[in-house]
This record gives sequence, C-alpha cells and structure tokens, in this order.
Amino acid sequence: MTEPNTTILRADHITKRFPGVTALNDVTCDIYKGKVNAIVGENGAGKSTLMNILAGVHQDYNGQLFLDDEPVAFENPKAAQNHGIAIIHQELNLIPYLSVAENIFLGREVVNRCGFLDSDRMHFSSRDSLEQLNLSVEPTTPVAELRVGAQQIVEIAKALSLNARIIIMDEPTSALSDQETEILFKLIRNVTAKNVTIIYITHKLDELFQIGDHVTILRDGRYISSRPLSELTQDDIVRQMVGRDVQKFFIKDHEKSEDIVFAAENMSLAHPTRKGDYLVKNASFSVKKGEVFGLFGLMGAGRTELLETIFGIHPRSSFGQIYIDNKRVNNASPQKAIEAGIGLVPEDRKQEGLILNMTVAENISLVCLKDIEENGFLNSRREQDVAADYANKLNIKTPTVKQIVNHLSGGNQQKVVLAKWLTTSPKVLLLDEPTRGIDINAKNEIYQLINELAESGLAIVMVSSELPEILAIADRIGVMSMGRITGVFSQQEASEEKLLKAAIVNGQ
Repeated sequence: MTEPNTTILRADHITKRFPGVTALNDVTCDIYKGKVNAIVGENGAGKSTLMNILAGVHQDYNGQLFLDDEPVAFENPKAAQNHGIAIIHQELNLIPYLSVAENIFLGREVVNRCGFLDSDRMHFSSRDSLEQLNLSVEPTTPVAELRVGAQQIVEIAKALSLNARIIIMDEPTSALSDQETEILFKLIRNVTAKNVTIIYITHKLDELFQIGDHVTILRDGRYISSRPLSELTQDDIVRQMVGRDVQKFFIKDHEKSEDIVFAAENMSLAHPTRKGDYLVKNASFSVKKGEVFGLFGLMGAGRTELLETIFGIHPRSSFGQIYIDNKRVNNASPQKAIEAGIGLVPEDRKQEGLILNMTVAENISLVCLKDIEENGFLNSRREQDVAADYANKLNIKTPTVKQIVNHLSGGNQQKVVLAKWLTTSPKVLLLDEPTRGIDINAKNEIYQLINELAESGLAIVMVSSELPEILAIADRIGVMSMGRITGVFSQQEASEEKLLKAAIVNGQ
C-alpha cells in the first residue's frame, strides 16, 4: 500500500504567460502517488494550463517540473507519455473520421511482421478497453458517429491503454450520465489501488468527496492551498476558490406570465440510418413568457436532437410545427429560425458555438453583422462597442474584445456564445447544457443571467443533465426518454425520483 503523501510529480514555481494574460503565476504544488489529486478553481484559475504543462502540451514556461524527484522537461506530449503521463482533455482531441480503434492507437499503431497495420489486434485490444468502461461500441465505428458522452469514454479508454503511471483527467464526467460516471469512479478506484496516480480537474464539487483524496486550489492563476479532502467542506473549497464567503446559488426570483410565447407541436426527427425509427418522436411542449422550461433525460434521450430540430438544423429529416406568439413560423433552416426569433446555445461550444481563431468581438457579432455594417462594410468600431457592452454585462474576463477567443477559459468562452445570441434580441433562447464544464461561481453567474433574461420576458428552454440544477432553475420540467416527452412537471411537483422514473420509461 502506498505511503501517504509520497510525491511522484512536483510543479515548482511555475509561471506561464499568454498574450495579454498571465495564466499561472509562481504556482507550486505536489502530486501524490497512487492518490486522486483534485485540482479546482474558477474558470480562468489556470487549472488546464497547469495540466497542459504537466502533459507536455506547453513547453514555454518558467519554473521546473520534477518527476520522481528528478528534473524533467517535456518537449511534446509524446515525451510526457514516454515518462508515463497521459492526459484526457476536457475538449476532446479525437479525430472524428477515424475509427474508435484508430483513435485509441493513434501514433502507436500495431503492425505485423511485414510492417502492415494489424487491425485485428488493435480491434481486440480496443474492445477490451471499451468493455472495461461498459461502452458497447464496435471498434470500427467512426468517432464522428458517437455522441459527446461516448467520445469522452473513448478518450478515457485511450489513456488507459497507454498503461500510464499518471493520468490527468480534465473534467472527465462533464458529458457522462450518472451511470457512466459511477463506472468511471469504480475504474479510478481500481487503478489507484494499483499505484496509478490520478490528477482530477472538475467543477462538480460533490464529485471530489466521492472520489478525491487531496485537493489543490488555484485562484486567478495563483496557488491558494493544498489539503487532504477529509479536512475540508464544500463551503471551505468554494470560499477559497472565489476568495469570498459562499453565496446563495440557484437564485430565482422571476415571475412568468400566462402568455404562451413558444410552442412546439409533434416535433419528430427521423433516424439517419434506421428506416422507420426516430431520434425524436411527436414531442410537444410550450413555454410561457418569462418561463424557464427545463428538459431532462438520460444520455441518448433525444434532448439535443429536439433543440436542433426546433432550430432547423435537420429540415430534410424532420417535421412538426413551431409557433411564436401564436403564429406559425418557418424554421426550415437555422437562418429562418434566427429570423423568427430563436437562438441556440449548443452543447459543444468549441465545435459548434465559436470560431476559435477569431476574436471575442468577431465571435459576438457573427449573427448580427447586418446591424453593425455601414454602406455594405463592417464597422469595426461599432462591432467592438457592441462586444464591449456584452462583455461588461456578462462579466466576460478578457483583457480586450480583440483577444482571440481560444485564449479564454471555458466559462468565458461560454459567455461569448451567450452574448452572440443575445445580440439578436431573441424571443426564445434554447440552452443546451449551458453550464457544462463551468465552475461553481461561473455557474451562479449563468443562473443569474438566465434569471434576468426570464425576468425580461424571454422564453427559455434549458437542457441539463444535472438534476439539482434543473430542479432549482426551471419553472417546469419536461422529461425525455427514447425521443419522446414522457412527463412534464411543475417545479412544485417535481422531484429527483419522479424525473428519473419518467426518464427510464420504455426501458431506457
């Protein structure tokens, strides 16, 4: 059994700067062998930057790394892997059009004696790794065909197949169901029992006390403290993360009217490959002025697909009627949906919500260009003024709206996506997992923003996988199972038991 506090990896006085931002400022922390070492902090605290340094992604920094008390410097991620360090990124690094097996063995392909790829061996080994994680997917399946949660499990399988001594997990459960999360936790317990070290980044503080041994807290790029989790409470951690007393979360004081702003009737989306089957089937619901309508369901229930259908992303394979202010609207394309007053904040902000190599201002103005042009040309000053106004309203932490959006933290990137849609003055706002991968304080800011938007009369549809969140923020909750809405509950009558029961209808 591993002795307590045996340091395997040490980051000593690490400082890392990006253009206009000091991401890490003289950070020192120890990683203990055979333990689950949690790293927590608000978005922008420097967690992911530190992990990228430990994994060889960033090489240009001040300070020193020590592995087994020996100084090390990794010129690239492959060098870190050769030293037994693997990382699972929050934003998945899979190649979408390669197969599951090809992704798992990317860069270390198995070849036979003739030098050709040994696909059978890679498929067999991949299937074994996937079975450990209880994922029933053929290794030949292209990753692009998998939902985000399944792709996350493939990332975990890839890291485990490396036989790493240290596995860095950056928000590994952000897209996993409760069942998949429990499978992951069981696997983590098994590997730490074999002296494998886990570095675990999460914003879900309840997870820390289920799986963690030790926690290091960062704030604004600086080291704050490092303690065994057994010595702390959740309030202690939050207080150190945000630098002030714990505030009340899930503030909701808006009032909804009885006027129905939005209605969806018999929304259906055909399955792309199974003839006669549906991803969404006859889903109907309405949203009142100033109401937050929550959508809950287990992975694969069809929540994201329902929002995409409403937004006109699948016009050739979907049908149903959309009404705004009792008038039927044309949602035959996303452009038509936007013109009708619908905005969609997607689940995957980096792939679907942002253009990462463009600035904050350019991203915010993407859907309102007609409002900031002048004589057919873009008015850059007006674009920057609009962006600066929303950056201020949403508390987007950026040195300037000219900053490249890829340099922002995940939470601030999400706020940029929200700002983009608010520039269109929508009547209906569709939010797909709007707090995914966001720390507890940034979540509170998003909740307050949702509350303010509802108070202004906006109709909001919000998908969330977190039961406490949706129970607290939604006025009514629709539950989906196998593409159908199986129940609608008011906030007063809803409970975790009722929602989960409705979510597993039809054997899901």
